[in-house]
Amino acid sequence: MEGRVHDRNFRGGYSGTATDHEGTQVAKALTEAGITAFVLKYRIPSDRYCVDKSLAPLQDAQQAIRLVRLRAAEWQLNPNKIGIMGFSAGGHLAATAATHFEQNADPTCTDLTSVRPDFVALIYPVVSFRDGIGHDGSRENLLGKSPTLQQTAHFSNELRVTPQSPPAFLVHAQDDWVKIENSLLFYEACLRNGVPVEAHFWVKGGHGFGMVNPVTKVSWVPWLVAWMNGI
Repeated sequence: MEGRVHDRNFRGGYSGTATDHEGTQVAKALTEAGITAFVLKYRIPSDRYCVDKSLAPLQDAQQAIRLVRLRAAEWQLNPNKIGIMGFSAGGHLAATAATHFEQNADPTCTDLTSVRPDFVALIYPVVSFRDGIGHDGSRENLLGKSPTLQQTAHFSNELRVTPQSPPAFLVHAQDDWVKIENSLLFYEACLRNGVPVEAHFWVKGGHGFGMVNPVTKVSWVPWLVAWMNGI
């Protein structure tokens, strides 16, 4: 899943998607490595067409996991190896799916198929909505201009990790303006809870680079594939 925040002056994540270099290109690379991949273009939260815009992206993510798991036999997939990956604000959505799977985001859905992802990959993600850590634009677009402390904590996913959370893979650069603390806090939460986690942190690379760090010219995709094959 993709959810790129383009630059410092951009209004923020959850206001647009990057379906190419954080979507179809990644899916193609994974497919070439023998991994079935789907690209989810989830709803951008908006009061214009969402009953509760804070839940709309999570509803779409959960329904995607549910659908793939239900049709796993048809598509010759292992229903116990269905993961989710997200970039930037899409990383926040992926982290939310990985830490809120006990909550059915759609109260009208009666399907009891598990929406817990079996693993999660977070690429330069927004993880937290706490002041001084998270990305303010992403928080405002999902929760509005004046979220309550309870809402902020609920969607600060580093606070939601438990021993039941799925294994995690993280990539982040230290000079990213989506603060690396987002990934560091999630990494530390996984360690505290005994959740398998692998992280790759670069000194430089910035934000929104897709599969290849523009400074090091190194792709994280082979690391992800090796990790996925080992979990």
